Amino acid sequence: QVQLVESGGGLVQAGGSLRLSCAASGRTFSSYAMGWFRQAPGKEREFVAAIGWSAGITYYADSVKGRFTISRDNAKNTIYLQMNGLKPEDTAVYFCAVASDYKNSDLQRMSTYAYWGQGTQVTVSS
Repeated sequence: QVQLVESGGGLVQAGGSLRLSCAASGRTFSSYAMGWFRQAPGKEREFVAAIGWSAGITYYADSVKGRFTISRDNAKNTIYLQMNGLKPEDTAVYFCAVASDYKNSDLQRMSTYAYWGQGTQVTVSS
């Protein structure tokens, strides 16, 4: 059974940083793409960042480009989201997800991902 467990969320002041982690278990994910999405209260879940099976392929939402960095450690079956320069509008529950059969051009779509974590809360105060 595939499990994804996010951690690293919390409360931070605007301008601060957080590093989210997503540990995957149940199979080897080195050949899978993985992504981060977020959902703010009253809003739809939205794409944040994705990383292909090769760590050289990354994608970011325009709203986080230049502030967030996604990375992966295949030996640990873990991906990370380094978030710098946080803004109050980054407040949301952050979810990680795994895509096994995908095209790089589809990595911003929720439907591309087969497995999801339970999410971790990130709150940015002004």
